[in-house]
Amino acid sequence: MNDDLEATGRALVEAGSYMTLGTADASGRPWVSPVWYAPAGLRELLWVSSPGARHSRNLAARADVSLVIFDSTAPIDTGNGVYMSAFAEELLGDERKTGIDVFSARSLAHGGRPWTLQDVDAPARLRLYRATALEVYVLDPHTDRRLRVAGEGIQR
Repeated sequence: MNDDLEATGRALVEAGSYMTLGTADASGRPWVSPVWYAPAGLRELLWVSSPGARHSRNLAARADVSLVIFDSTAPIDTGNGVYMSAFAEELLGDERKTGIDVFSARSLAHGGRPWTLQDVDAPARLRLYRATALEVYVLDPHTDRRLRVAGEGIQR
């Protein structure tokens, strides 16, 4: 059953375009943001954002995040989603090249433009971020409960 749930999670992540990203500031005040993302597998999601955006400032203070990916057009009682607890960070150094290549490929596949490191390096207004899932859950359609798909052995 876990293999089926993992396949469901992967399909939801691949099919989605936006994730709802939940962050909190240093004092714990929550904030959610819709963010267009590019998946690098089930547990790794990339996006670009202004470092001055509230969710980016929150990440600088507190790396722990939650997120959900779902089809908001699904009729009542037919939808599903993938839920994650994760840590997020601005990508720095050599990781940015691989990350921007993944983000650019996804952008092109969705009718967007190509992205390069110049688009996310100062003085550009955007930076490249990554969320790495610590736990991944999907809804079990038979029990209406969220079941863990992945998470054992994932560490920061």
